[in-house]
Amino acid sequence: MADHPDPKPTKVRDAAPLELRDTFIRTELKRAGVWLGLICAIAVTVLLIQPLLIIFAGLVVAALFDGGVRLLGKVLPIGRGWRLLIVVVLVVAFLLGTFYLTGVQVTAQVTQLRSTLEVQANRASGWLSGQGLMPGASDVNGIAKQALGSVGRITSWVGTAIGALTTMFMILVIGLFVAMDPGVYQRGLEWMVPRDNRAEFSVVLQRMGRTLRRLLFGRILGMIAEGVLTWFALMLGGVPMAMILGILTGLLAFIPNIGAFISGALMIAVGFSAGSDVGFWAIGTYLIVQTFDGYVLLPIVAKKTVDLPPALTLGMQIMASALFGILGLALADPFTAMMKSALERSAEREEERDGDGDHAAGATAA
Repeated sequence: MADHPDPKPTKVRDAAPLELRDTFIRTELKRAGVWLGLICAIAVTVLLIQPLLIIFAGLVVAALFDGGVRLLGKVLPIGRGWRLLIVVVLVVAFLLGTFYLTGVQVTAQVTQLRSTLEVQANRASGWLSGQGLMPGASDVNGIAKQALGSVGRITSWVGTAIGALTTMFMILVIGLFVAMDPGVYQRGLEWMVPRDNRAEFSVVLQRMGRTLRRLLFGRILGMIAEGVLTWFALMLGGVPMAMILGILTGLLAFIPNIGAFISGALMIAVGFSAGSDVGFWAIGTYLIVQTFDGYVLLPIVAKKTVDLPPALTLGMQIMASALFGILGLALADPFTAMMKSALERSAEREEERDGDGDHAAGATAA
């Protein structure tokens, strides 16, 4: 039999199924990389949520300082550094002056307020327990311990005095450094974004910063108004500890909805500790102050600042407090306002694209 020659070897030009040159493999690897990166980002965010909240709080303080610097620039045509120094000095002087003038009285009223609230809480829990509407004292203590233990690492870390002071110091330092030259940090954030999207990202950052400044300006006006009105009204009605109740009402006004409920419960409890007439005066004061804030002050401020739906802010506050504790509760409103601003800008871009598409289609048809 004649030998048949061996067939010539054929060259395989297509990529093997396991090679990265294969289009399908490269596409799937890109998708897997995106999902893996997203999972890693979520994991890192969960692990670093405590310092991230502190950094965000520093940015909120920086926006507050920056708003004061911009407002002062309309009156004093001097450098930004000098205006920032004036704002910081005024803030420090106000805090030190307040504590110096009212420090002894506030300290005494804080101690008295604590004992009064304990007595009133024991009376209320005893009456509810007698009516069968509330568990016993031992069960209440167990529920309270369980609730406090479920708040999370953030509350346990900032719950101590040293932790709270350290947190406040870091927040103020971050806010001060960012307020000195916010353009540097804005350019740094833009550098982390792809070049094609930097212009739009810059617009979004400017929108979010302006929204945050307006929100904080409105909150400060509301805090001052509620604190001063509550103080004078309670003082006229003879409610004990009117000064500390006014200060607490002003501070809690930074957190809408929940803050008003807490301050109202405090002043009503203190009012009834001095008698029924004083208690009803405290209820009337709370209703008048909240009515003035809700129907007069808030609509006026909302037109010039940020108009957030109450249900949206309340829902965000509930979720933020459950996940991140008291710090998340305080930052829920600024975070919601910034997200709303970013989403509104995204909707504007979509409308612009739709308008350009309709214009191009009309020109083609013509």
